Amino acid sequence: MLSQRIPLSAVTRGLQRLTVTQPAIRNYATAKPKSALGDSAISADMFSNATTTRGSQSLLLRTYKPRTPGVRHLRRPVNDHLWNGRPFLPLTFPKKGQGKGGRNVHGRVTVRHRGGGAKTRIRTVDFERRRPGPHLVDRIEYDPGRSAHIALVTEQATGQKSYILAAEGLRAGDIVHSYRPGIPQDLLDSMGGIIDPGILAARTAFRGNCLPMHMIPVGTQVFAVGSAANRGAVFCRSAGTSATVVNKNEETRNDGTKIMTGKYVEVRLQSGEVRRVSKNACATIGVASNVHHHYRQLGKAGRSRWLNIRPTVRGVAMNKVDHPHGGGRGKSKSNRNPVTPWGRPTKSGYKTRRTHNINKWVVTPRPRNHGKRRDKRSSKEASPKPKGVRKKASRKGALGTWIMWGLLGNDSYITPAKGSEIPGTNPTQVQSPPILDYKPSRDLGIQGKAPFVQGRYLNGNVARVACLKGLEA
Repeated sequence: MLSQRIPLSAVTRGLQRLTVTQPAIRNYATAKPKSALGDSAISADMFSNATTTRGSQSLLLRTYKPRTPGVRHLRRPVNDHLWNGRPFLPLTFPKKGQGKGGRNVHGRVTVRHRGGGAKTRIRTVDFERRRPGPHLVDRIEYDPGRSAHIALVTEQATGQKSYILAAEGLRAGDIVHSYRPGIPQDLLDSMGGIIDPGILAARTAFRGNCLPMHMIPVGTQVFAVGSAANRGAVFCRSAGTSATVVNKNEETRNDGTKIMTGKYVEVRLQSGEVRRVSKNACATIGVASNVHHHYRQLGKAGRSRWLNIRPTVRGVAMNKVDHPHGGGRGKSKSNRNPVTPWGRPTKSGYKTRRTHNINKWVVTPRPRNHGKRRDKRSSKEASPKPKGVRKKASRKGALGTWIMWGLLGNDSYITPAKGSEIPGTNPTQVQSPPILDYKPSRDLGIQGKAPFVQGRYLNGNVARVACLKGLEA
């Protein structure tokens, strides 16, 4: 005979007598913290099917019991501090029109794989932050139009509300300032009327505050970075992104203080690119919120459709009229190199950027292909060869067909560049120098004669590079 089932309500009443202690984690979205469980009853959230898993670097992802196939692989970052209600409607407007389907004003598709999705409202976010004074953070909200979270703030002087990008760790009840219009008079009076960069940074460079670039110390992490004095934030606005101030072109005075002499500040963006921005451009201290956004897993295809993302169809699965790879019998692309739907080569390192149109604001370009070039010459020179290994030189080189790299009583490889030798261990930047003179190669143990290049290291040691012409690898 089957045993009688115990109702869940009876189990809940039995567990109410237990004492559960939880760590004091700040996960609330209001100025008043939640009360600890202590002797109170266990909440109903403990019986939900959502659980959390802790990974490396304190990564919290919420998983779900696979009651349906769509939630088996669903992973979401734990953001219990987000507001659960509706947004502030005066700062929103509905998203509708042909732009939702990836069309332009003429009705043509300009962005593929867009269409459908749930009804959303676009939040009007203040990227300029030109209102001075303290602003109280009312709540942190989810924004369907971006990966980072937004914060609803209220200006304490006028009571005007606005949306700003939330920094990681920003919570309801915090106070943020914007020093873009200038330094407040009360702050200037507290410093004795003298602007000291160190004291000024110690009192203004806090998480969530918006400052001009010339007021931010070197090495500070910022996000929502602007490019010009009359524009808002344009860089590092996605979830978890940040930039680092690397150079401010400062000079030290006789009294030890530093002063900026240039018009621009150099920042290292998330991609590794070092870029110049105006010293009066804006930036927010901290890192953009929702740093674990890229660890999420949607779990099913339907959730992508809810996010206005349409499927991506392969070219070989299309008709010939729709794609250059389409048509034919079976999975065949007609013996053609891979191309885009518009006929441009898409692999084999085909370059699409114009060489004559160089961005003057970029100091150091971002590393591409994981820091490795894809052309044949650089790929062969990517790693230094040990002693005695012959290496094929470029056809444009002046040393002939084969070059031997050797060690002449030194612990570093010979790396000639434009006629002079520089010590180092990375021969990837080698350019063939001109031949200075010739000498019988019997000193190197080679029959016949071979030219060599002679130069000097910085320490005065003589270095030679032999050119072995006509040898086989």
